[in-house]
Amino acid sequence: MKVGFIGTGSMGSLLIESFIHSGALKPQQISASNRTHSKVAELARRYPGLHAAQSNRETAAESNILFICVKPLESKAVTDEIRNVVSEEQIVVSITSPVQVRILEHALKAKVSKIIPSITHQVGSGASLCIHGSRITEEDRSLLEELMSHISRPIRVKESYTRITSDFSSCGPAFLAFFMDQWIQAAVQATGIDRTELCGLAGEMIIGTGKLLTEGGMTPAELQARVAVPGGITAEALALLDSSLHSVFPELIQATHNKYEEDMQKVDVSFGLKPINRQQY
Repeated sequence: MKVGFIGTGSMGSLLIESFIHSGALKPQQISASNRTHSKVAELARRYPGLHAAQSNRETAAESNILFICVKPLESKAVTDEIRNVVSEEQIVVSITSPVQVRILEHALKAKVSKIIPSITHQVGSGASLCIHGSRITEEDRSLLEELMSHISRPIRVKESYTRITSDFSSCGPAFLAFFMDQWIQAAVQATGIDRTELCGLAGEMIIGTGKLLTEGGMTPAELQARVAVPGGITAEALALLDSSLHSVFPELIQATHNKYEEDMQKVDVSFGLKPINRQQY
């Protein structure tokens, strides 16, 4: 099986490296292209056998599965470039959430899926969101999800829930990191404790909490109840968080959905389609 990657920026290169390090793919199975060829050449230098293609057409032509890892407004130019070399038997996977599956199915005759990855795949963890198009067979689904299972937990979601699920799986690590950074910074200023020590402690806490919510079968509410003894320190702090952050999360969801809708409309226009308001919340 040959797997191609158009776009080797932050997420494209992360996927390539994660697949190789996990053993899911050998460098010899991978072809990649990028607007800046030197970036692909560097990947080929680090992973002997990886083919640094000279064009996106070359990458597309020799791939059974083709990942398109470009920014939303670059998708039209890429599909125009590869349209004539992509066949009905190939699987094209977009990792760009605002680009709808129906648009890619209209632009290309290939079988189409959308998979939203996460930075957590770098350590073989986290969820990858899978939205499969109408031409994808159950065999194709199994093939794609088996590939993603080497670096993540593949989860099928409805395309209408792409944004809200991405808030947790893809944006969530940054949101949590922001919260932890603010908390750690306040702790260092208040006590003088070593920042590196607290970062390590916070990381272990997040890993353990994640396991309680998955392997341990707890809900967030159950976890809070187990830790927060009535009248205790944790309960006092939770009351502060509840009063202080009451409006933050609805506003966060509003902000991410507004940006998502804006991006989708721009993509529609770039493909020559009339923008449609599709907010689902």
